[in-house]
Amino acid sequence: MAATTPDTAAAAPRKRRDRTHYLYIAVIVAVALGIAVGLIWPDAAVQLQPLGTGFVNLIKMMISPIIFCTIVLGIGSVRKAAKVGAVGGIALGYFLMMSLVALAIGLVVGNVLHPGAGLHLTSALKQTGHAQVSSDALPPVDFVLSVIPKTFVSAFTEGQVLQTLLVALLAGFALQAMGTAGQPVLRGIEHLQRLVFRILSMVMWAAPIGAFGAIAAVTGSAGLDALKSLAVLMLGFYVTCVLFVFVVLGAVLRIFAGVNVFSLCRYLAREFLLILSTSSSESALPRLIAKMEHLGVSKPVVGITVPTGYSFNLDGTMIYMTMASLYIADALGTPMSVGEQIPLLLFLLLASKGAAGVSGAGLATLAGGLQSHKPALVDGVGLIVGIDRFMSEARALTNFAGNAIATVLVGTWTKEIDKVRVAKVLSGELPFDETVMDATAGTVAEVPEPREERLAKA
Repeated sequence: MAATTPDTAAAAPRKRRDRTHYLYIAVIVAVALGIAVGLIWPDAAVQLQPLGTGFVNLIKMMISPIIFCTIVLGIGSVRKAAKVGAVGGIALGYFLMMSLVALAIGLVVGNVLHPGAGLHLTSALKQTGHAQVSSDALPPVDFVLSVIPKTFVSAFTEGQVLQTLLVALLAGFALQAMGTAGQPVLRGIEHLQRLVFRILSMVMWAAPIGAFGAIAAVTGSAGLDALKSLAVLMLGFYVTCVLFVFVVLGAVLRIFAGVNVFSLCRYLAREFLLILSTSSSESALPRLIAKMEHLGVSKPVVGITVPTGYSFNLDGTMIYMTMASLYIADALGTPMSVGEQIPLLLFLLLASKGAAGVSGAGLATLAGGLQSHKPALVDGVGLIVGIDRFMSEARALTNFAGNAIATVLVGTWTKEIDKVRVAKVLSGELPFDETVMDATAGTVAEVPEPREERLAKA
């Protein structure tokens, strides 16, 4: 038999060319065009809002099946149920701690800036503020009950992340208990996950259209003049969010995980651009799951931490509600003492969990929380309605960064992360496959099993 030579050896499969960088260049161009159209033809630009809404709805359509597949595959492949409980407990404890830190930072900045001092409130703005009180923001008991879906299928049709999370946890633990008998089901769900990610990669090509419509409508409805009187609040909020992510969370990430926050943010640059153009962190949730698995964090940690964080780890929303509450109180001429601020903010901390999944959750939660705890301040919510969409971008970016960092930290604390792979991915040696956007194809399988499971097999 003739020896195999380089000429006769089977050729390696040809790597598909990554064309997705054109997509994100198109998104940047679309954002610039949207701003221009909004400033030049504001009336026409407002009518383009359905383009942005339609794209975000397409993304939301994919969230429930992605969360279900990810969590079921993660839990179903873990032998010990206690490990899943440990991941969830550590994640929730971290989420609560960071929420309190975010509230405290917003409290300090708001008391230093006093951005609302000297403003005047009209009767029209009072009515606008009361209109923002949302009945969707549930009290704690009703919120807990709302996590339970009416039917097994409604968890996927009502768009409630926590309902999908509950059903996925139950299914994952059930498959875990079935042992080898549940393997065919797991393989089927794995194929379903690849199908869902492929559909999502197709949907992403509509991102430039969605970004153009969303940015044009926001710019056309608010305009530059409407932003001038609120520039101090916006600037203070943006600066606070940047400092929180790169100083506070960056220090925690470096100390406990040894990861550079700038390298992690560069790895997630395309997701940040997507969020900036849609003002919705949900639009990047499926990609965050895929990228965290590709980074080297195990499936159980990603499957539990990311979806839970989208409801409970809302650092940007915490900062926003703190500064907005102080801003409104100053604008109404009734500044709050520290003794009044702390109970209100702790109440808003709980209220934000009851508004998880509500469209425009930041503004709706603020109005609903003020209505329940300090009704006199609801009049002032109308002051920030005009710029809420611009501030929602900073909220979404901060929430997203916080959840990405939390996933790496929880993976580190539970020893469910491959540090060698993390270094290679962040350095660019193992790039994320944008053409497939499927972390299950030749990436996650390379992550070594935890030490205790390797010893158990031995």
